[in-house]
Amino acid sequence: MAEPTEHGAVLILDEIVRRAQRAKASDIHLEPKRDRLAVRFRVDGEMVEQPSVQFDLAPEVVSRVKVLARMDIAERRVPQDGQLTLAPDGATVHLRASSFPSSVGEKIVLRLLGGQTLIPFEKIGLDAAAQALVRQLLDREQGFLVTSGPTGAGKTSTLYSFLKLVDTRRTNVVTLEDPVEMELPSITQGQINPKAGFSFASGLRAILRQDPDVILVGEMRDAETAGIALQASLTGHLVLSTLHTSDAVESVVRLVDLGVEPWIVGNALTAVLSQRLVRLVCEACKEEVLLDRPLLDGTNVVVPAGTRVVRARGCNACLRTGYKGRTGIFEVVQVDDEMRELVKAKASPRDYRVLLAKRGVPTLRTVGLRKVLEHVTTVDEVMRVTTSTS
Repeated sequence: MAEPTEHGAVLILDEIVRRAQRAKASDIHLEPKRDRLAVRFRVDGEMVEQPSVQFDLAPEVVSRVKVLARMDIAERRVPQDGQLTLAPDGATVHLRASSFPSSVGEKIVLRLLGGQTLIPFEKIGLDAAAQALVRQLLDREQGFLVTSGPTGAGKTSTLYSFLKLVDTRRTNVVTLEDPVEMELPSITQGQINPKAGFSFASGLRAILRQDPDVILVGEMRDAETAGIALQASLTGHLVLSTLHTSDAVESVVRLVDLGVEPWIVGNALTAVLSQRLVRLVCEACKEEVLLDRPLLDGTNVVVPAGTRVVRARGCNACLRTGYKGRTGIFEVVQVDDEMRELVKAKASPRDYRVLLAKRGVPTLRTVGLRKVLEHVTTVDEVMRVTTSTS
């Protein structure tokens, strides 16, 4: 009886991966329950329920993953990870597998690798004015550009799209990442290895001996890395990096809080971008509705009551979510002389916000609500990923 069950597990796993590919999922979650193996996909950043695997086949499906990923099939008490390859439709799919012991069995998460495509700069979600500013800053021989936002906000994809604007035939571009998320053949990409002593700080020092013009540092995690990167931007290099902060103001404050001298931060920093990803409303099932109340950012009315906006419904084309695909919303802040003085004076977040309001820099929520006006996304989606300035 073992053979048909095993054969069934092969077919089931292939079918799950096939469906995940069709849905453009980034991850597959196989979650043990007392009566079944629940299956969920992460699509456009959100979890989407799928048909479950029946209880008697669940152990075989989990074992199939562990065998292919070269995990210890007999070990169920500790987490394991590995990689595997499947070809459910003839085309090879690479997956990273991770197991986690739970109270009712092992949970498996499969990350689909190699499915990422480089998003063109014009398609990441920046408006025309912000695009022009970024292009101008990337044309400079030196500077420090930071993108910020929570995990999964698309920061690395944004920086990759920036690198495509750099003439790599005439410049030496080197990256330091954890991990390398996408291979870009025209540049040199490095991946940190903390166990071997290859950290962001030590890697950045090594890059500076590689005659770089443009440096991409995956993340500013500590004062040492931030200090070296900021100094590099002051000595004739263009440096791009990311921070896990909520908005542009918090990014500036964080760099100072890391312990880097304020005058270095002020003189080195050229621009800060804060970003979020919003899901695009499904074109096949969206419906128009009239707003019954105005939409505000703080005290500013961005979308008046009575405006026609779109609402998500859900259909087979969008897995009943009402959304299909994602785009970025960005707060873009260029660091000018007035802002540099605030940095050097270790100003409070409120001081920065007053200055940005005076300059008329739109916040993430305002930018998001403008996408609502364009019928690109919904009110619910923008409210979900942004906070008000009030």
